[in-house]
Amino acid sequence: MKRARIIYNPTSGREAFKKELPAVLEKLEKAGYEASAHATTGEGDAVKAARIAVERKYDIVIAAGGDGTINEVVNGLAEQEYRPKLGVIPVGTTNDFARALTIPRDSIQKAVDVIIEDQSMFLDIGKVNDQYFINIAGGGKLTELTYEVPSKLKTMLGQMAYYFKGIEMLPSLKPARVKIEYDGNVIEEDIMLFLISNTNSVGGFEKLAPDACLDDGYFDLLILRKTNLAEFIRIASMALRGAHLEDKHVIYSKAKHIIVTPEEKMQLNIDGEYGGLLPGEFRNLQQHIDIFVPESYLNRETTE
Repeated sequence: MKRARIIYNPTSGREAFKKELPAVLEKLEKAGYEASAHATTGEGDAVKAARIAVERKYDIVIAAGGDGTINEVVNGLAEQEYRPKLGVIPVGTTNDFARALTIPRDSIQKAVDVIIEDQSMFLDIGKVNDQYFINIAGGGKLTELTYEVPSKLKTMLGQMAYYFKGIEMLPSLKPARVKIEYDGNVIEEDIMLFLISNTNSVGGFEKLAPDACLDDGYFDLLILRKTNLAEFIRIASMALRGAHLEDKHVIYSKAKHIIVTPEEKMQLNIDGEYGGLLPGEFRNLQQHIDIFVPESYLNRETTE
């Protein structure tokens, strides 16, 4: 009998998963898995739990929570000699990674069905210094809002909490001088922010990196040059419909290897969480984790 280990954040998404856990365990048992669960107790706990699942050679590990929980689980699996298959049950605020993979976000049971259907793909992850990311890494004042929003506010307001915080931060946005080297190119100028994306969905913006592909070994690099507030708002509205890439203030490129060196202190955002301070060296680990995906995603891959 195959063994499944669920690692879940009990506070994610209005504590929805905790209520459905017995039904999830029963569903997995009926599908032929010996299933058990671990509730995370704080920051870094999901990394440790995933490492234990690796040591105990579980067949699959299921991350249930938001992008932060999935990030921690992947940090526990990445570059290990034995890596279980990864299942994702999205119960966070934005669920960018699940959105990119078309994993159902409106039903925990439907997300479990994706795992039970047993279709998977080897997908890319990112590495920056000694940390890993599944979706996005970035820097610049606005990228800090994702971890400055209090968890209670996220629980109450969901995605809207980020928009309120973003509006509050707009007047304080200032450019920063950085040097960015990517695949043989170098830029050194004042920028508002940079984003290194693995998927097309960032902060609920599904068209921020519209050409992102999760198994091609490349990141999508977006750099927003120095702008005034009015230009910034205009470009943000263009990004909602994917029309921002042609703007003169936006630098967009595919890259496998990126080095970012700021002149002054700049925080690093990794999958919506604080990842320490830059500089950072970013590498794409191509087709590194075997992840359960729905048929809709597999079909999209074959038709593209």
